[in-house]
Amino acid sequence: MAKRWALSWSGGKDACMVLDQLVKQGEEVACLMTTLPKEIGRTFGHGERTELIQAQADALGVPLEWIPCSFESYTANFISELKSFKQKYKLDGVAFGDLYLDEHRQWGENVAEQTGLEAVYPLWMKKEEAPSALKNFVESGYKAKIIRVSNAHLEEKWLGREIDASFLNDIQETGICPMGEAGEYHSYVYSGPLFRRAIPVTSGEIVELETTKRMELSLQSAAINRE
Repeated sequence: MAKRWALSWSGGKDACMVLDQLVKQGEEVACLMTTLPKEIGRTFGHGERTELIQAQADALGVPLEWIPCSFESYTANFISELKSFKQKYKLDGVAFGDLYLDEHRQWGENVAEQTGLEAVYPLWMKKEEAPSALKNFVESGYKAKIIRVSNAHLEEKWLGREIDASFLNDIQETGICPMGEAGEYHSYVYSGPLFRRAIPVTSGEIVELETTKRMELSLQSAAINRE
């Protein structure tokens, strides 16, 4: 019998790969959940606008739940909201897109334990398997753009690039994790096999932040007219 999962959703390729894998395994993703720190009013980590994440959920046909939080009480807020989602969606567990960083997995498993849910990491791998994982994404049929880069690892020219065969080749020349597991870069998925429709996005200005650069994406009008 299929289990019901909440999926920690960043909007990027890793979360999308988890969704794709769970669906292929016959599991049911009952909802996507995304943290929204009040300090920035955008998604945690990627710094994406809420309407762009909502557009993904609409295109995928999966309910989206926001987790309002603050940097100081992030974990407590996450646990509190997850408990309510457990009841609302009759969840069996929560899925995360982390790849190989033990501290990230320990955090997720602790959160799940405190809510009485199972934690799964469908993409979990050895660090040296990251190039193969990126190759799998490139060949999966999903489309994603680079929306944020770490100044310590990548130059501004990487912003806006498609994650395609050319990207796969070039990123392996940089010496960083090809999957960007340590935050070297972040992505936004806008099309693919599970999407009912592609999300038409346009690239905008580049914003210089303290340790990163972010490329702003905007929804074209067609994306606002939801089915």
